[in-house]
Amino acid sequence: MGHDPSRAADPDVEGVVERDGVALAYEVYGQDHRPTVVLVPTWSIVPSRFWKAQIGYLSRHYRVVTFDGRGSGRSGRPEGAAAYSNEEYAADIVAVLDATETDRAVLVSLSCGAAWTVHVAAGHPDRVLGLFSIAPSCGLRVPNQQRDHIPWLEPIESHEGWEKYNAPYWLGGGYDDFVDYFFGRMFTEPHSTKQVEDCVGWAHEISPNTLADTVSGRIGCDGAVCTDIEPLCAQVTCPVTVVHGTEDQIRPHSIGERLAELTGGSLVLLDGVGHGPPARDPVRTNHLIAEFVDRVCPRPPATTTWVRAARRPRRALYLSSPIGLGHAQRDAAIAAELRQLHPDLQIDWLAQHPVTTVLGERGERVHLASALLRNESGHIEHESGEHDLHAFQAIRRMDEILVHNFMVFADVVEQEPYDLVIGDEAWDVDYFLHENPELKRFSFAWMTDFVGWLPMPDGGAREAALTADYNAEMLEQRARFSRVRDRSVFVGNPDDIVDDEFGPGLPRIRDWTEQNFDFAGYVTGFDPAAVQGSERVREHLGISPDERLCLVTVGGSGVGGSLLRRVVDAVPLARQLVPELRFVFVTGPRIDPASLPMPAGAQVVGYVPDLYRHLAACDLAVVQGGLTTCMELTALRKPFVYVPLRNHFEQNRHVRQRLDRYEAGRFLPYEDAVDPDGLAEAIGKEVTRSVAYRPVETDGAARAAALLADLL
Repeated sequence: MGHDPSRAADPDVEGVVERDGVALAYEVYGQDHRPTVVLVPTWSIVPSRFWKAQIGYLSRHYRVVTFDGRGSGRSGRPEGAAAYSNEEYAADIVAVLDATETDRAVLVSLSCGAAWTVHVAAGHPDRVLGLFSIAPSCGLRVPNQQRDHIPWLEPIESHEGWEKYNAPYWLGGGYDDFVDYFFGRMFTEPHSTKQVEDCVGWAHEISPNTLADTVSGRIGCDGAVCTDIEPLCAQVTCPVTVVHGTEDQIRPHSIGERLAELTGGSLVLLDGVGHGPPARDPVRTNHLIAEFVDRVCPRPPATTTWVRAARRPRRALYLSSPIGLGHAQRDAAIAAELRQLHPDLQIDWLAQHPVTTVLGERGERVHLASALLRNESGHIEHESGEHDLHAFQAIRRMDEILVHNFMVFADVVEQEPYDLVIGDEAWDVDYFLHENPELKRFSFAWMTDFVGWLPMPDGGAREAALTADYNAEMLEQRARFSRVRDRSVFVGNPDDIVDDEFGPGLPRIRDWTEQNFDFAGYVTGFDPAAVQGSERVREHLGISPDERLCLVTVGGSGVGGSLLRRVVDAVPLARQLVPELRFVFVTGPRIDPASLPMPAGAQVVGYVPDLYRHLAACDLAVVQGGLTTCMELTALRKPFVYVPLRNHFEQNRHVRQRLDRYEAGRFLPYEDAVDPDGLAEAIGKEVTRSVAYRPVETDGAARAAALLADLL
């Protein structure tokens, strides 16, 4: 079992149990916790990965078992409808309970899985603590005018709408059309592109023949037997909660109402929600599951202390984006200024590596719950290629990590009172607070140095549509729930903002941002005129007064290794052009210095606290296109070559816009940096260039703190 940086949790146990010749692949998370929650397979059109937004959160509190249902994921795919009856799936659940040494469990189901859990609860009541059924599709005698008249096994001429739900159509080449239609109906909520994309991808991991067998088995065709489930519902004695969306276009919520009635369970209706709440509304779903489990299996009584509001210390929770180190430096500077305005303020940091490295050196208080966060930098590095990071898609594919980290945050602010939460590009918190505004119990300030997802040319029309959709959702959230953010702070000035549209028919980014944000100016975290000790830095690095220092650094993440190696290749050629040139490579906290070969005239160091002091000591820098390092060099008036990551919309569009405004740096595409001769020539020219950048303000941290102070 290896660590998967794209997942919200890693399993403690992985295994396969075989029942009647069918392999069932299972995973166990939070092995030492109790009680056990089994996330039951849904229809085999998707594997257990469908539960990805639940696993991380639930496994912090309970023991969680998942398994791929027969016909899906890593489990076996028997042939014939008889292998896919409700009884077979129910027996699989019991087999997995046995294999994982689970005496009793809460069974959580979605859609078809509800029928299987009813079979288990009726037939094995001693194994089931409770049933939590989401959007049940379980064979109850509830009419559905949209689907009841459509034959399943008979060929039909028309395939409009639900007529696509037809075995001959699937087997005759219409499967892709059905899949697209089905998941478009499953997620009726606007802006569900990621959920639809995930499910469509999973649906193509199963063959049309196998999926047709699962339907025939469930409804009793092709030799399969379908047992009437309604009498079984009366045999269920454990607690039951049914959750159903009022906009469910797969199975109407009248089915959920009927299941709750037959089992004597409670019913929770989700207004405006479709058939996939675990994916589309994961925060509410996670809380509902936890509330049910805690009701079925009460926790031991706890001792709590309530403090009168007037006696509570003034507290802020600071969230600093872990993608790079730039946010950490500016946030620490803002925090210091905020304490000047409120000396009694206690600041806790909910943060990840490498931010925690900076905070630790500054003596900041890192909240213990930070250890529960899933590392976003690790995911970004996993997504990167050779100096290539499709930043928009990488963040989009970070969805389960963002859900997990928000749930950690939600637990923290539920248990501890904070006057103010500051989110510096804490995308998870900003998004899910707008989706769940009832969870806001504090003043909330949002900070960012760019606004607007922008498509890259390689993404074509699809990426242009996706970024516009993401932007439109943000605009709608802000228009409807402006009260979620008590202050929106842009780290920069209006002219730093790109003058593009959010998308077709949407506002211009600069105009909208000016109307909805306060501007702090850029936050360097230091005063360039007051930086001292550059001579000591050069001396420490062994650079003599008659030598020129080229500093090569790629920020705090691990995605810059390719650029470092390209500059290493160019060192001999650059030193032929400028013999007095020496190179120092700074790998940062997430790249092993030993991974770089060092030619003559070069040396490598790892993480450097207060990197700006090294930047002040250099004669030239070669850097990635990250905003912080580039703006530090601009403030220090140093010549530099910046090489943005390919397909990184922020570095190529937002950062470049800002640097062009300051008339700073030399942009070099990575394709040109690959050629050692071209890179050496650029270094040789820039090291002798006189710069005349526009000045960078030095009071940004104080201005940002002043904007935050009145929220306390």
